[in-house]
Amino acid sequence: MAKIVVKSERCKSCGYCIKFCPKNVLEIGHEVNSKGYEYVVPTNMDACIACCMCGRICPDGAIEIYK
Repeated sequence: MAKIVVKSERCKSCGYCIKFCPKNVLEIGHEVNSKGYEYVVPTNMDACIACCMCGRICPDGAIEIYK
């Protein structure tokens, strides 16, 4: 099973990772980082296929995927 780690301070809530995830694993959370952005959180990890699309598409390098 894969593990997704979101570096909350890097996330600016652009939503690219959510849009490009084929399994709808991520969503915008309700917590706010120090820059005022509601950062992305993994919510459906059982569906994750570890394709790493979220990590590749993130313009800020805020997502790490561990297989």
